[in-house]
Amino acid sequence: MLSALKNLSSYNKDEVPSGKDGIFGIVVAEWNSEITEKLLQGAVATLEENGVEEKDIYIQYVPGSFELPFGAAKLLDKKRFDAVLCLGCVIQGQTRHFEFICSAVSRGIMEVSLKKDIPVIFGVLTTNTMEQAQARAGGNWGNKGVEAAVTALKMASL
Repeated sequence: MLSALKNLSSYNKDEVPSGKDGIFGIVVAEWNSEITEKLLQGAVATLEENGVEEKDIYIQYVPGSFELPFGAAKLLDKKRFDAVLCLGCVIQGQTRHFEFICSAVSRGIMEVSLKKDIPVIFGVLTTNTMEQAQARAGGNWGNKGVEAAVTALKMASL
């Protein structure tokens, strides 16, 4: 999806299942926290706007995006969730580290979801610059946390 064609915070509330009586986990990377905290705010607000009670949203922090899959697996071991959102931000640097982290995180999140048979949502920004991340964390292009929460609500209803 080309972000320039879609605001990440735009969704039709009539097309989103209610989260009433649902239990959702959110794993948040501490690395790039100025971005990930905004993603978290967007996700929590969206879940609550769609019927999820504050007491039914569990938040777990991990050091960085690489640790998101392990954090999601551990969260799923503790409690029965309808879905778990993984929120992180990886920004391209001068080395190939970016490629390895992004690949490992996306694969790890998918594997946890399939292994645990619970939707684990990829809410990780993978941008070239901090400015691009800011634009997708409540800036011009919306908030990827909102998009991740909508995805979680839809997947939880399957």
